Amino acid sequence: MDVVEWSGRQACALQRALRETNEQYAARLGVAVRTVASWHSSPDIVPRAEIQSALDTVYEGSPAQVQRRFQLLARPAPTVEAQALRVAIAIVTRDDEVLLVCRRGSDSLGWQFPAGVVKPGASPAVVAVEETHAETGVRCTVREPLGSRVHPTTGVIAEYMSCDYLMGEATNRDPIENADVAWVPRAALTRFIPEQTIYPPILEALA
Repeated sequence: MDVVEWSGRQACALQRALRETNEQYAARLGVAVRTVASWHSSPDIVPRAEIQSALDTVYEGSPAQVQRRFQLLARPAPTVEAQALRVAIAIVTRDDEVLLVCRRGSDSLGWQFPAGVVKPGASPAVVAVEETHAETGVRCTVREPLGSRVHPTTGVIAEYMSCDYLMGEATNRDPIENADVAWVPRAALTRFIPEQTIYPPILEALA
């Protein structure tokens, strides 16, 4: 027989395994209904020693199927680590031009490079290519990664991809998200995006 370290959480798991109401469970254990309710509201609470003995007795005297249900219900929930939001950003060049999109903000417009969210397990390079085509109609290929950083404005992890133009006319294929799409001269880039916000390796790659 497994030794159970009783807490409010474990006591509630046994109640669910028995499929009893608070009143039925309290009567079985010989405790007040409010004690059972306290386990539900404070799952980390440790019952008094005499109540732990009563829980042991109920558990050990339960049918095998109840004990199996309890063991399943009492298992700790798997730990899931939160993943930081990542975006892939495409710096697409054609001759002496670079591709930009003009995003619609809550109260303003802002020029940026095409970008898309990288879902868990996805490749930033693939996302950069696919999102560029989805937003602008331009097909490109990744030449090389330029690095990554925590974006100073949005706080997301930004993965930058240097991309070469293949084909397609630049058109606004996402009018809800974007106001415009344009090829702009590399030398004029900082007229559209403030230089201090541009990832330095981008400026080096476009120099």
